[in-house]
Amino acid sequence: MRSRFYVPPEEKTHVMPDDLVEPEPRTVLIVEDDPVMANMLKDFLEARSFRVTHVLGGAEGVQKVLVKDFDAILCDMVMPGFPGDMFYRAVERARPHLCKRFIFMTGHAGDTRIDTFIRNVRGLMLWKPFELHQVLEAIEGVIRKASQSRD
Repeated sequence: MRSRFYVPPEEKTHVMPDDLVEPEPRTVLIVEDDPVMANMLKDFLEARSFRVTHVLGGAEGVQKVLVKDFDAILCDMVMPGFPGDMFYRAVERARPHLCKRFIFMTGHAGDTRIDTFIRNVRGLMLWKPFELHQVLEAIEGVIRKASQSRD
């Protein structure tokens, strides 16, 4: 009597070349109360395949970082009610690994409070008005630095 057991065919594994695999889009959180500036940054970054989340202030920004990591955080320093330094301090307590991913923005050059804060946290600052390529360079630098610290 012959046995009638199913014998599956030999499994084959196919390896896809790295150049055919689409990388996950990089994520950026923009914390900016000026809608014109925020939309300009958002449009620019999305056109370069970034996935962008925009919030108007620090309180909403904290809610976003509590549920999701971002590859970079663009943060305005001067916002009503919950300025950039307060947002940074809240992130520092809740998700400290994200602090290396901050890029601060301000048009208030010479403000000693902002200067002192940036020096104390060794932050990266973009002084408004800046050119959009500078934002891209800053984001790429922050992402590179964060990935090196994970290795």
